[in-house]
Amino acid sequence: MGGHSDAAIDRLDTERVNPDTAHIDSLSALKIVRLMNAEDARVAQAVENALPEVAQAVEAIAERMRRGGRLIHVGAGTSGRLGVLDAAECPPTFNTPPDLVVGVIAGGRQALWQAVEEVEDRAADGGADLDALDIGEQDAVVGIAASGRTPYVLGAVDRARELGALTIGVLCSRNGALGRVVDIAIALNVGPEVISGSTRLKAGTAQKMVLNMLSTGTMVLLGKTYGNLMVDVRATNSKLRQRAVTIVQHATGLDHETARDLLTAAEGDVKRAIVTGITGVSLAEAAQRLRVSGGVVRPALFDTH
Repeated sequence: MGGHSDAAIDRLDTERVNPDTAHIDSLSALKIVRLMNAEDARVAQAVENALPEVAQAVEAIAERMRRGGRLIHVGAGTSGRLGVLDAAECPPTFNTPPDLVVGVIAGGRQALWQAVEEVEDRAADGGADLDALDIGEQDAVVGIAASGRTPYVLGAVDRARELGALTIGVLCSRNGALGRVVDIAIALNVGPEVISGSTRLKAGTAQKMVLNMLSTGTMVLLGKTYGNLMVDVRATNSKLRQRAVTIVQHATGLDHETARDLLTAAEGDVKRAIVTGITGVSLAEAAQRLRVSGGVVRPALFDTH
């Protein structure tokens, strides 16, 4: 799977030459960044065109997570780094365990900060890395590859399918094989890059937007927010502790001091503090209501007895 002819590469959207930026090397700095900005403006439309598939993926991931499954991002190079970044942001944002959303990158940790040559061409490594995670049918595996043809990602997706997991592809080439082998294909037609083949640009931006939607949309469906407030935030530093107090304030209408004291009494549990602050029930009753509601705040505001 590692060899690709020049003709095959030419057919890939991510490798086409952009005629609108052919003379970028003769432009001033201001004209360069204006040209890049104009190209970036096309990304949101490309993502919008794929929203039905993104929503389908969000619903399917949430369904599996309710059964104890995980979300696994798999990619190489820029795509892999974006997947790892998305996974790393979930614990502090949604108070998820570190093994609930996992980022897997070809070449391992070293590949996060420097290029590891040729690892993306080894399909067997993708399958082996998934085997190391003990993937099962309750899991959702997102293969991320701008070209849609990265052997490492294809190998990982093939193995995920063999193991019964849901497979999702995020790609930026209509001709990419990834779109043909996954359960849900999210194809982002961003067009040729400002610098030909540099998929850290528009393709990377589009992939980041979609990954934001996949993880955030899933967490919203799972009750990790109340309205648009991050009620499962993990207050691990001063900034986040202050944010937690502010969240309780916004949700309950309490003043800062009262919200802070209530959150302290709730041992930092934002959800318990909110339910108590809105309903007036004890913190123990708030905890019971949240157990009944599966940790979702809105239904816990109503007496379920």
